[in-house]
Amino acid sequence: MKKIGLAFIVALFTLSFAAAPSFAGDVGKGEKFAKKKCTMCHSFGKRFKKKGKIGPSLEENIVGKEAGKIAGFKYSKGMKKMVKKNLVWTEANLEKFLTKPKKFIKGTKMSAFPGIKKKDQLADVMAFLKSI
Repeated sequence: MKKIGLAFIVALFTLSFAAAPSFAGDVGKGEKFAKKKCTMCHSFGKRFKKKGKIGPSLEENIVGKEAGKIAGFKYSKGMKKMVKKNLVWTEANLEKFLTKPKKFIKGTKMSAFPGIKKKDQLADVMAFLKSI
């Protein structure tokens, strides 16, 4: 009986790691990607001299933040709908959005951005976003 219980605990422990999103990316590479691609529309506070003006500022605490809450920014109808649904930028939601923005939020202003297709680049950007 003890062996079955121990095997069950080990299986649950293993599955918990398999189900969790894994973003063991490189912060430096993610910052370089953001500076090149994301600053076309977004600012990152004092982090980069180049500042986009189309999208909201992404200067800090993106992961875990409620979506659509940056004061003074005029959000799209699609984002406003997601705000009503209490969207929070969890790692999983950010991964879906950054991979396919138009699919995740219909009517988003990010429709011109095709998404990050390469898993390693996505991991790098996620590591960067988590670091700021």
